[in-house]
Amino acid sequence: MISPPQLLTDPFLQLPTENSVRVVWFTEFAGDKHLVIYGEKLDKSSIAKTTKLSRTREDQQSRVANQTEPGQIYQKPVKREIWRHEAEVTELNTNLRVPYHVTSIREDGDRATSEIFTLAPSPKPGTPLKILLTSDHQLKPMTAANLQKVVETVGRVDGVLFAGDLVNVPDRASEWFDDNRGNALFPGLQGRANYQMEHNNLKVTYTGGKIIQNAPMFTCIGNHEVMGRFARTESLNDEFNDTIPREVAQKLYGETSLKDNYFNTETYEEIFTLPQSKEGGKTYYAVTVGDIRLVVLYITNMWRHPQLDSKSKGRYREIEKDFNHPENWGYGQLIYEPISENSQQYNWLKQELKSPEFEQAKYKVVMFHHPPHTLGDNIVPAYTNPVAIIERDKEGNIKAVRYEYPKNADYIIRDVIPLLEAAKVQLVFYGHSHLWNRFVSSSGMHFLETSNVGNSYGAAWGERKREVPTGYQEDYTEIGDPNGLKPVLPSIAPLLGEDGKPISYIASNDITVFSIFNTGTGAISSYRFDTRKPNSEVIKFDEFQINR
Repeated sequence: MISPPQLLTDPFLQLPTENSVRVVWFTEFAGDKHLVIYGEKLDKSSIAKTTKLSRTREDQQSRVANQTEPGQIYQKPVKREIWRHEAEVTELNTNLRVPYHVTSIREDGDRATSEIFTLAPSPKPGTPLKILLTSDHQLKPMTAANLQKVVETVGRVDGVLFAGDLVNVPDRASEWFDDNRGNALFPGLQGRANYQMEHNNLKVTYTGGKIIQNAPMFTCIGNHEVMGRFARTESLNDEFNDTIPREVAQKLYGETSLKDNYFNTETYEEIFTLPQSKEGGKTYYAVTVGDIRLVVLYITNMWRHPQLDSKSKGRYREIEKDFNHPENWGYGQLIYEPISENSQQYNWLKQELKSPEFEQAKYKVVMFHHPPHTLGDNIVPAYTNPVAIIERDKEGNIKAVRYEYPKNADYIIRDVIPLLEAAKVQLVFYGHSHLWNRFVSSSGMHFLETSNVGNSYGAAWGERKREVPTGYQEDYTEIGDPNGLKPVLPSIAPLLGEDGKPISYIASNDITVFSIFNTGTGAISSYRFDTRKPNSEVIKFDEFQINR
């Protein structure tokens, strides 16, 4: 007997315009027809266009089906066939929500149908919105609880700004759809998670929140949206880590096979329908959402271990066994897309900041992944191209390969931030360091990092120092924000340190944080929830205004 068909995800909303919106969902069967049914009486329909994801796979580290330990089912990467369906719903009236559901019909005539949700086109300026600011979900332990508390606290949100790192390994299908631990990306954002947390013998299951079925999501590329050289290794983890600069790939492989031999965002771009720029496509773009002009940049680099004694590719050095095999080098924390002055992305940004859409917007918001200001570890070294220093002995043999990152060449601080200051950007939103902290520049531009939805790696504050090399030419800051700003103390209910004094950040593996931007008031409110106390209330601990 053939099992009845099932949807792999609920539908979710993408790319709203003033009179339309896209509806997207996934199945594991090609199907005969896929439809969005919509309207006050659910009497209208739109046929979906179906495409197949080209690089989704599972491997020995997947947690899918009955594989709960490495290698139980998959011993190497295996293709997983997944189909994407997208229908455009048109002729919508601004600010009017319409019921909808989706139906996928299999070749044998059996069908799978979603629940009924609501959709709407892009809101008009002046419409008060509640926008969720989030990032770095990555199947982390507190993500489902975090998203469930969003809905319980503020109800239906009107949009999601996601500052990168949606999953860990983007070509591993189960991380997006159905990791058997219950906390894959789409289940969490659609209220279909099934993640259990336990404290003091009390077990609580969190389901996430029904969010993106009813609200569009705008994402940016973090380092975990980027895969390395395609199918060169025997695991997806190794493939993810196997990135090299494009110019190195050109020397090693030539132009004919270049696409598969440096890095790519294929799966990320196949999954999402996003606004596009002529220059950057989906990788960097600008869009108007109500009173917000949102500028999304591709600012991220390859994360490498900071430890000098690590046996893997590092931020500051190559390992000895690879000295004579440059095809295996990590090339430090290589930058994926240039953003330095006169680069294509930089020039696009300059033009966007002068556009009427940007200049006339009530709220000017810029989102990217890598932090310009943070107490986290990932701000060191500077955001600049690694400078390779190769030491040789008298015979010409390599003795060491190390990387320096000149602080005065930090592209974000040197090149991007002055543009944003001059354009009177009110909010710069980012993630990457898995903590909450915020800063304000002397001109009043706000910086917010609110990615604490899972494992935190701590804050470089007080007695905790970053792990940085000594004896190198550059000054690698151990404590605080290396770019000169002091963190702002939460305005309502800061946590207290061990000394009983308020602290200016949240870096916890027990307390999860989310932030809501209310465009009606201009307030950005941050909330925390202690997962050790599942019956406790969500606490608003910080709020600030971005009108200026």
